[in-house]
Amino acid sequence: MTSTDETVFGPLGRETHAARIGANLHGEQRGIGLRIGIACGEFNGGITNRLLEGALEALEQAGVAKGDITVAWAPGAFELPLVAQTFAARGRDAVICLGAVIRGDTPHFDYVAGECARGLTNVQLATKVPTIFGVLTVNTVEQALERCQPGETNKGFEAATTAIAMVSLLRHPSMD
Repeated sequence: MTSTDETVFGPLGRETHAARIGANLHGEQRGIGLRIGIACGEFNGGITNRLLEGALEALEQAGVAKGDITVAWAPGAFELPLVAQTFAARGRDAVICLGAVIRGDTPHFDYVAGECARGLTNVQLATKVPTIFGVLTVNTVEQALERCQPGETNKGFEAATTAIAMVSLLRHPSMD
C-alpha cells in the first residue's frame, strides 16, 4: 500500500479551505434509488470475486437495493470498457469495473492494464456516467490478495463508495 499518514485526506481536509471558497462540494454515501452496473472480469476471477464481495458490502451499507444492482461478467479486464459503455448507455447511474491484471513475464500486462484504464476513462468522459476503475494492476498474486481482503480497505468496497460519492457529487445543485 502506498498511503501514509501524510497522504491521507484527514477529517478536516474539506474544511481547510472553506472560508476561502464559495462552494465546497463532496459526494455523500446515500445509495437509495441508484441503479448500479458492475462489470467484472472473469480472468483472475478468484480475485475479482473478492472485489465484488467488497463492492456489494459497500452498496448494501449505502442503501442500494438488491434489485438495482446488475453484475455482468466479461472474459477479462480488456473487455470491461465495452460492458461499462453498455451499462452507461442503458441508464445506470454509475458503473463499477472490477478485475485483476497481474504482471507476468511478457508485455501483455502493459497492454491489458493500459487499454482497460484508457477505455474506462473514455466511457466516463463520453457518457458522463461515473465509471469507476476498480481493476487491480499488481505485480504479484500476493499483492492482489492484500487488496481484496474483507473490510473497508477492500478495493471493491472502495470502488463502490467512490461510485456513490461521484453520483452524489455530480447531482449536487451547485454543479449546474
